Amino acid sequence: DGTSMIDDVYQCLSAVMATTRGPRELVTKGTVCALCQAYVKSSYGSDRALTLLLGLLAVAEAKCWQRDAPHLLAVLSKLSDDFLKAEDMTKFELCEVLPHFVPLSPPFTQEPQGRECLHRLYKGLADILGSKLSQSQRDPALKLAACLVQACGSEWIPAGSAGSKFLALLVNLACVEVRLTLEEPDPVEAKGKKEVVTACYVLIEMGIQECLREEKPLLEEVQKIQLMRIMEEAFGAVIFYLRQVKQEELEDPFIFASVRILGAWMAEETSSLKQEICELLPFLVDYAKKLFQEGSTAVSVPQPELVSTEGSDLPRDALRFLLPGFCHLTAEDRPRDILIAAGAPALLCEYFLYQWELLTSKPGSPTPLTSAEMSLQTLCGIFLNLVVTAPDLVRRDKTFSSLMDMLMKSLPLLLPQKDHLVLAANFATLGLMLARILASPAVLQGTHPTKEFFEAAICFLSQAHTAQAEPGSDTLAMAVSSAYESAWAELRELWLLGMQALAGCVPLLPWLPQAVLQAQWLEALADLLTRVHPASVDFELVAAFQGVLVELARASKACRDVIVSHHGAEWANLYGMAALEQCLSEQ
Repeated sequence: DGTSMIDDVYQCLSAVMATTRGPRELVTKGTVCALCQAYVKSSYGSDRALTLLLGLLAVAEAKCWQRDAPHLLAVLSKLSDDFLKAEDMTKFELCEVLPHFVPLSPPFTQEPQGRECLHRLYKGLADILGSKLSQSQRDPALKLAACLVQACGSEWIPAGSAGSKFLALLVNLACVEVRLTLEEPDPVEAKGKKEVVTACYVLIEMGIQECLREEKPLLEEVQKIQLMRIMEEAFGAVIFYLRQVKQEELEDPFIFASVRILGAWMAEETSSLKQEICELLPFLVDYAKKLFQEGSTAVSVPQPELVSTEGSDLPRDALRFLLPGFCHLTAEDRPRDILIAAGAPALLCEYFLYQWELLTSKPGSPTPLTSAEMSLQTLCGIFLNLVVTAPDLVRRDKTFSSLMDMLMKSLPLLLPQKDHLVLAANFATLGLMLARILASPAVLQGTHPTKEFFEAAICFLSQAHTAQAEPGSDTLAMAVSSAYESAWAELRELWLLGMQALAGCVPLLPWLPQAVLQAQWLEALADLLTRVHPASVDFELVAAFQGVLVELARASKACRDVIVSHHGAEWANLYGMAALEQCLSEQ
């Protein structure tokens, strides 16, 4: 009851808080729990309890939630209740406080109490954003909404027409804010503007994801079309801003945030703003290169995706966010030429090496797709585009022979790891496509690494199909092997391309037929084609098998003998493999 004693206690705690070791000691000695209780009971001085809690969360958020989640949830519960009920300026003040109490970890949405808090925050924000607001009132509301999006995506927005209207309004306001700020002459000089625009970026990124969502979409088709148009205008402003960036500003985290959000747009929406994006490409390549070469790419550090850009140690890996967009753009003539002229291939090759080292530095890496693995797959997509559309560049540019060397060494290590099959398929196919262009006896002598690569590639291609009993009949049908089945949607194109490329390599590499014979693939394939019902083998598959078989029969008498001795002429006729039939009939 002694108010003066309580004043003293708060004064002491504040003094401890101000020391270097203080905050850590306070968290481990149970202060968070006591402060939460004081605030929830609204006892004397509870506003100072809140100030101290804010200070502790600012320096040790994860630890506080680990130790005292139920107590902190109780505070969030009270704050969200006050937020919903307030009808005066308190509502806007609470917008500033609430983000500090929204945890970035998942248990938040799993508990009934957490879900109730979210619903109150949604309703409170819907009240605010649905009314006429001044700038100083709107900014904190947008920041709170962005904070909720970072904590739990769009889960906090209920399904149904009210929720979809609110989501559309939120993205709309974010786009307007981005345009108003970035189209100004000195756009982000105003204090605090960068945080607001960065928060808007978070909301726009959610907008992109929601517009693309097929399953249980929150938005109706009409809303999606409207939002895509409005977002396109906002991205016009982002590009306008980035084109004026000066060399000395490149370290600014806000530029990183702007490049990152543009990367998200380029990854999904390739047809719009094509001209503007093409003009910006040299800047994007230079910027990504600068950050990458400064070694400030802390990709392996878990991503602390904070809304505040000030002082946050964002991992500065711009390339990771640009790769999907580059993958679309390298499939088209004009942007591809610009990327090549800007030196993208050499940079991407260096980055490929870096990501491969990241992936292999942690043996037995966790099964879910790591960002390194995702990046490597996208890089393979970019290189495949270049190999298919710009073979002259591949012959001319040393980058590609060093890339091929790396793939030769890596595939034999990667293929045995069952949980990296899609990445292995990318490596195998890209390596074979490069070999087909670069193969000269000097580059690809039958040395140990080269032979190991081709053995692994043959292993990948030869094990994709098997004979399987058809339900309710005693005939066998051609089927995808069980190891490949779950990922076949991603593997199919790569497998077909890989077969084509292997066929192309056979006449160029005199030792390759021998490697195929050693793998006993011809016997296995002849056996497979003899056992299954021809109707179960689709046209593309027949063409792929025939392409490889014809080249092997032409290049090697030994291969041809194996095919003939395994009734090749009969099943070639059965499957309509005319080219193979003709080849086998020529003595």
